[in-house]
Amino acid sequence: MARIVLKFGGTSVGDTERIKNVARKAKAEVARGNEVAVVVSAMSGATNQLVKWVNEIAPLHDAREYDVVVATGEQVTIGLLAMALQQEGVRSRSWVSWQIPIRTDAAYAKARIVGIDTAEMSAAMAAGEVPIVPGFQGVSPEGRVTTLGRGGSDTSAVALAAALGADRCDIYTDVDGVYTTDPRIVEKARKIDRVTYEEMLEMASQGSKVLQTRSVELAMNHRVRVQVLSSFNAALGSDLPGTLVVDEEEIMAQGLEKSVVSGIAFSKDEAKITVIRVADRPGVAAAIFGPLADANINVDMIVQNVSLDGSSTDITFTVPRADLPRAVERLDRAKKDLGFAEIKSDTNVAKVSVIGVGMRSHAGVALKMFETLAGKGINIQVISTSEIKISVLIAAEYTELAIRALHTAYELDAA
Repeated sequence: MARIVLKFGGTSVGDTERIKNVARKAKAEVARGNEVAVVVSAMSGATNQLVKWVNEIAPLHDAREYDVVVATGEQVTIGLLAMALQQEGVRSRSWVSWQIPIRTDAAYAKARIVGIDTAEMSAAMAAGEVPIVPGFQGVSPEGRVTTLGRGGSDTSAVALAAALGADRCDIYTDVDGVYTTDPRIVEKARKIDRVTYEEMLEMASQGSKVLQTRSVELAMNHRVRVQVLSSFNAALGSDLPGTLVVDEEEIMAQGLEKSVVSGIAFSKDEAKITVIRVADRPGVAAAIFGPLADANINVDMIVQNVSLDGSSTDITFTVPRADLPRAVERLDRAKKDLGFAEIKSDTNVAKVSVIGVGMRSHAGVALKMFETLAGKGINIQVISTSEIKISVLIAAEYTELAIRALHTAYELDAA
């Protein structure tokens, strides 16, 4: 017998027939003797409609009232799923966030979970009941409903699994696992059986949309075993048909050697900014990036070039494309203090990343990437690295060519 948290996204509960399908999967897990809790998103399209209504009423809205409105989508789903399970003969009830409670901070619309009290829920599960929990939300110190930001249901599920001491958290979605790259671009992309937390975190942060980054961080910090699998086929989570996200030690303990590169990720949501001829002196980088940090704009790839005269420098970096106008505005506002000549920006860029824990012990990974791209005539604009990742910024029109070439070069193609 195991304790399992099942999470179903918006497409998995998109209509009443799909909700009935979810109920059957939960029932099948209970029939195997497992203790089960279920976390669900709002039905597909529901949150977008709620956000649309909010913006029609008040484009500059009160974030607390925004949360009150958008949190209702999950409340509909938990009630319907509890009823569907009851129709299947399974004891079940819905738990809204304040009933558990799922405690968060007071950062409305982007709250972070600070604690979950699972004593009452654990007792209900031990007694054979299946609790249905809304993803994406919690309750603030003021007792008001909060939401975690888009994609927060994955985070809710992993946090609940950690609090319950669950053996596994199954994330049911519309894909059957994590692939070496997007199979819509590379037909020979392979499903990965097991991937480390570190690799999954890099994949999520570099553009893979399978899991939300915060959920992977939480899983890694609390060592929650996560499985990504499809809700649209007959396979059950306990048969482990999807991709397991686990400790590297668990993979090695099974006698499996990690490949050098596990996957190729990409993101087209990048924008490049170059600050031209800024004074080459101590503190200039802090002066440039300080205003961006104050505006909550994340900076990713950075490269600095010293001019020939040695007195000035050009600094190039990337930001999320949606934040480009705000980033340029903040830098323009600081131009007098920084004393740069001009700002250039470019949205016609894409970030391509090669990821794998095997890089730690293998030389030549970067060389192969650079040679492969050069062989296809693809110019590299910016490079950044970590212990298990190499990312390059290239012109957007070469994205698919680069991904296919690198996928083949690192021998990731399916036979």
